[in-house]
Amino acid sequence: MTQVQGNAAPNAAIPGDRTSLGRLIGAGLILVALVLMALGAYLGPYTYATSTPGNLTVDTCTVDYKYRSSTSSSSRKKTKTRWCYGTFVAADGTAKDLNAEVKSDALHQRGFVIEALKTGDTSYKLDHGWVGAIAIGFAWFFGGLMPLSIGVLGATTGFSSTQPWSRRRFRPYLITTLVAGIGLITSLLVGLFA
Repeated sequence: MTQVQGNAAPNAAIPGDRTSLGRLIGAGLILVALVLMALGAYLGPYTYATSTPGNLTVDTCTVDYKYRSSTSSSSRKKTKTRWCYGTFVAADGTAKDLNAEVKSDALHQRGFVIEALKTGDTSYKLDHGWVGAIAIGFAWFFGGLMPLSIGVLGATTGFSSTQPWSRRRFRPYLITTLVAGIGLITSLLVGLFA
């Protein structure tokens, strides 16, 4: 019998193509991770350090209701946001705003004083201190550490199934991802109670 050799099937994937696609996905995950980490540094410690601390004396508080339609059912979900309006005075006396508004965690009576931060010309947020700011930064950092670990794994191996996986080779990525998950949960809990 003679054996006929011919061209490969036109839809057959070249093994190198899968590896290069895996490496491209890994590089994309690394980029996403770096953006998340930079965003955490900006939203956490940097924003806290550049904002103006002070007090907002409450004039009135309201509840803003918004309805969202759920695609899985015909029910509408209601979300509520509490807003307090009043006069903001900076702790150092450099800024005063008679029409300040801050998203609050509770409805307060007239005259109640809320510790707040002036983060922009007309934007304010509750002051949770340095602990809260660092917890926010770490939450974003650990959130970015997970795709970073998976991205480095993809960039080095290409997520290739042709290369043999060894526990020794996979263990650092698994440990880093577990540490990132535990760190993320811890940071969120610290930020919640700060």
